Amino acid sequence: MKKTVLKYGLYSLLTASVLFLLAFLIGKGMSYSVQEAIGYFTMVASLVFVFFGIRHYRDHINDGKVSFGRALWLGFLISLFAGLGFGVVDYIYTTVINPDFAQEYLAAMTSKMKATLPAEEFETQKAVLEQQMEDYGGSGFMAFIMFITVAMIGLVISIISALILQRK
Repeated sequence: MKKTVLKYGLYSLLTASVLFLLAFLIGKGMSYSVQEAIGYFTMVASLVFVFFGIRHYRDHINDGKVSFGRALWLGFLISLFAGLGFGVVDYIYTTVINPDFAQEYLAAMTSKMKATLPAEEFETQKAVLEQQMEDYGGSGFMAFIMFITVAMIGLVISIISALILQRK
C-alpha cells in the first residue's frame, strides 16, 4: 500500500504543481472568477490519480479485492500529496512570484463590488472583505487553506472512487 500511495501521490503532486503553474501562465490576463474556475478544474484533474491509485492497488497488489475503508484511506493519502503540491506552489507564488497578490485581489474585488452594489452595502461588504484578508494573515495561511481545500475535494473523490472500486 505504501508504494501505491507514494507512486500515485507523487503523480498527483507533480500534476498539481505543473497544472497550477500552467494555469498561472495561461490565466494572467483573465478575470479572477475565470482563474478560480481553472483552479478548481486543476484540482480535480490532479486528483484523478486517486481513482487510478485505488484501482492499481485493487487489481495489481491486493488480488482484485479492496474494502471501502481501505480504498477510502488509500485515496485520501494520495489526495494529501496533491494538496501538498498545491500548497507549496501557492506559497511560492504568493511569496516569490507575486508577493502583492493579496493586495491585487483585494483591489479587484473591491472594484467589482463598487460597480455592482449600492453604496451602503458596498461599504459593509468592503469592510467584511478587508477583515477577511487581514484574518487570513500571510502566504503561509493561504497555502494551508489551499492544502485543506484540495484535501477535502480529494476526500470526496476518494469516497466516490471507493464506492465504485470496492470489491470483497
